[in-house]
Amino acid sequence: MLKRHRWIGYGLVAVAVALVPWTVFLTLTLPSRHVAEHWDTAWVGFDVGEFLAVLLTAIALLRRTNWLQGAAAAAGTMLLCDAWFDTLLSNGDERILVAIGEAFVSEVPLAVLCFWIALDTARFWTRWEELRER
Repeated sequence: MLKRHRWIGYGLVAVAVALVPWTVFLTLTLPSRHVAEHWDTAWVGFDVGEFLAVLLTAIALLRRTNWLQGAAAAAGTMLLCDAWFDTLLSNGDERILVAIGEAFVSEVPLAVLCFWIALDTARFWTRWEELRER
């Protein structure tokens, strides 16, 4: 089992390394402006996913389930992504100020809370395993 984990780790390192030239390529080739069909559906779909991630985190926390860590990490990640894209894709002075305000007042603090929950859950489960082994 340990060898499989090691190979998975090496595989993820390879993916991370491969993302560097890919990111440089995108930086050099992507247009700075793009009009997209279904823009509204993409945003609503993402917000629904974000809602579900936060709701599942709350349910997992209240029920003390073993999938709390994953739900909290997913919710935190989605909240940060939402803040990032809301801010970068806003146009106009008023809209960007609203996006920045939402990011700093709600999305980023909630993301930090979710990551803290995920980190604390990891420590809890580590301690639990240590106690079980004794």
